[in-house]
Amino acid sequence: MYTLDNLWVLIAAALVFFMQAGFALVEVGFTRSKNAGNILMKNFVDFVVGTIFFFFIGFSLMYGEDIAGFIGKLDFNIISDRVKAFSEVPNLERSGLTPYTDFFFQVVFAATAATIISGAMAERTNFAAYIVVSVFITAVIYPIQGHWIWGGGWLSQLGFHDFAGSTAVHSVGGWASLVGTIVLGPRIGKYVNGKSQAILGHNIIYGGLGVFILWIGWFGFNPGSALGFNVTAEADKVLSVSSIFVTTNAAAATGFVAAMFTSWIKYKKPDVSMSLNGVLAGLVAVTAGCDVVSPEGAMIIGAIAGVIVVLSVDFIDKVLKLDDPVGAISVHGVCGALGTLLVGFFDTTNGLFYGGEATQLLNQAIGVVAVMGTTIVLSYIMFKVIDMTMKLRVSKTVEIEGLDIHEHGQSVYNN
Repeated sequence: MYTLDNLWVLIAAALVFFMQAGFALVEVGFTRSKNAGNILMKNFVDFVVGTIFFFFIGFSLMYGEDIAGFIGKLDFNIISDRVKAFSEVPNLERSGLTPYTDFFFQVVFAATAATIISGAMAERTNFAAYIVVSVFITAVIYPIQGHWIWGGGWLSQLGFHDFAGSTAVHSVGGWASLVGTIVLGPRIGKYVNGKSQAILGHNIIYGGLGVFILWIGWFGFNPGSALGFNVTAEADKVLSVSSIFVTTNAAAATGFVAAMFTSWIKYKKPDVSMSLNGVLAGLVAVTAGCDVVSPEGAMIIGAIAGVIVVLSVDFIDKVLKLDDPVGAISVHGVCGALGTLLVGFFDTTNGLFYGGEATQLLNQAIGVVAVMGTTIVLSYIMFKVIDMTMKLRVSKTVEIEGLDIHEHGQSVYNN
């Protein structure tokens, strides 16, 4: 099973990597053509920067020797040291994941947390400044929260449950997106006389294709987080790779349906972009508890997220007046937190709906609030320092004429 475990996790990691293409297409499709190349470049930056800085810094801060339950010990040689120790184990005695398999699966998650931000900050962010943002997210901010939850930190010791990252990955990206939109301000023309103006994306087909790719990638994101294929379903607990496929897919399906009907009721038409975000909302929400909820529970979680994402996008846009072109704050921040809390209700072993006590729900709430607060504070410091030193936002001229021409010297559409 040692070989099968590593093979499965590497395949899952490749699926999660493919999600970068999905994010890129969603962000390009939901924004204007004059900024398509810039968005594509930022998605490449997230993975490239994540690969380099998570290798040298982020991985050890997340999985290194625990320091007071807060952070891992910084060790630039942690991966090479683990490889050396692993190579000294006789072949017949090896088990689990190789250090390289473990690292590669973790780095694609780090890149995902970073790439969530690019959509919320689209069409007005200085490209050089964004590179620095990506560095800090993958090297520092995400690893700190990740250590608390998955690296042996205080939240894991508390009993907080986030199987594949509704909070550890998605809420971190979502709350950082919230801060980024506040510091950046809205796009020119987004709010006129205090009223929100629609700035339509240039190709909804790209957005739809991107969501399909993300849906496929999630079958690596969630089932891959079992960290092996030699996992069986216990009598009292849903913990098998195949069951996670089912719960993940179920939440995505009901997320779409709920968002479609909510938008239909609210806007008198079944809105395409809202329905697409409903899929993502369902996927994000079920990610925390996909291993411990039943398929029926996953459907309910997805449906709740599908309703909430429509209401949240509308509230953030029209009431808070925060300009998030792709709905990243709602999909990843709000629905990530929501799904994490719902584990306290739908966990088939400890959830309130299954005879459990409120302890699990309390632990979930503590984790959600702690990660949200810490991410907001660290992100605000990061964005403000970057803004003061190298300007986070492009000039008015660049924003009006398009980032592709000014930031990259060419348009991606050359008819």
